[in-house]
Amino acid sequence: MRINYNASAVITNKSLNNNDSMLSQSLQRLSSGLKINKAMDNPAGLAIAHRMDAQVKGLDIGKRNSNDGISVISTAEGALAEMSSVLQRMNQLAVQAANGSNTDGDRELLDQEVQQLKKELTRIAKDTEFNGMPLLDGSFDMKAYTSKPEQAKVDYYSQDVPASKDYKVDFSQLFTKDPANVDAFTIPGVEAPAKPSDSGYSADINDKGDKITLTGPGDFKMVIGIDEDVTKNAKTLAEKKTAISGIGEMNIDITGIGAMKIQVGANEGQELAVQIPTVSLYRMGLDDLDISTVDGKHKDPADDTSELVGGASRGIEAIKGALDYINDIRSRLGAYENRLEHNVTSVDVSYENLTASYSRIMDVDMAEEMTQYTTQQVLVQAGTSMLAQANERPQTVLQLLQ
Repeated sequence: MRINYNASAVITNKSLNNNDSMLSQSLQRLSSGLKINKAMDNPAGLAIAHRMDAQVKGLDIGKRNSNDGISVISTAEGALAEMSSVLQRMNQLAVQAANGSNTDGDRELLDQEVQQLKKELTRIAKDTEFNGMPLLDGSFDMKAYTSKPEQAKVDYYSQDVPASKDYKVDFSQLFTKDPANVDAFTIPGVEAPAKPSDSGYSADINDKGDKITLTGPGDFKMVIGIDEDVTKNAKTLAEKKTAISGIGEMNIDITGIGAMKIQVGANEGQELAVQIPTVSLYRMGLDDLDISTVDGKHKDPADDTSELVGGASRGIEAIKGALDYINDIRSRLGAYENRLEHNVTSVDVSYENLTASYSRIMDVDMAEEMTQYTTQQVLVQAGTSMLAQANERPQTVLQLLQ
């Protein structure tokens, strides 16, 4: 028997310390509700869980962003709905003014309301904002640049126009054939056919001679605005085409940027670009709308061969085009809104599944852990009792010394 080193007490103390440590871990898990409280508990599990947690929190913000995007679109769409109502009223006035039973004085009175409604359209487009950001002034329209901005600019292009720096328009050849010469409009990756009409691409000029619309297969559409100085000395549409031909060759840089990007997901690139075209009297073709006469009036009063502008009959057609322009934008915004609604639903599903996976890694099973806690508690109590017994064993040596 030995008294300097009590091996039984050392062994019992070791087991007691181990059981007490496990009891402490169990207490920590039960009190926190987490299976992993420190990296040492499960290093790989902690790394995986934290990556999932970042995804879960990112998805939560992505859902909020989507709902904010829906609010932005609803604000813009509401303004466009009111503009549509204004245009409907203008159409009624134009139809009334076109009736031969009205005098020129009657048409003047009708035109006064039309001019006020035009100002209201401009005001709505200018004042429609969300969080201090104008929505209808072109701030979120797709950007494009030309090599001759002082003569021609890209007013609009559809999302089906691929971003590229290879677009080129040769105005000197654009109106040399009927339909317009497709060879004068270079499309990246599209070979010019034997006949321009076989390509599916065409160019049209409006009656005012200040807009050229390039169209192609699908929803390919590009509108080029001509500066008024280019055609200021031209009176007829034919003369304007001749003046525009003098621009010559022009390069176009389609950037593909400018739309409002809604971050709808937790990762880079998970975004929805919302394009809101510029809404203005010029874009709607109403900048010179005047219904004070039936068939319009000559741009140059001293020359009865000059271009006819204004007029109730022309106004009916112009307002119809403006309604089509507004309806096209509203339709596009409605599609964006539907996409965002579906994204919110999709994010909810992903959020639910990722949260469940995160919980399986991080959260403790309380019933199982309580069983483990009870076991460790009994072992600690038993170990404490046995350590007391082991510490008393050396006292038996005293009997040998009597």
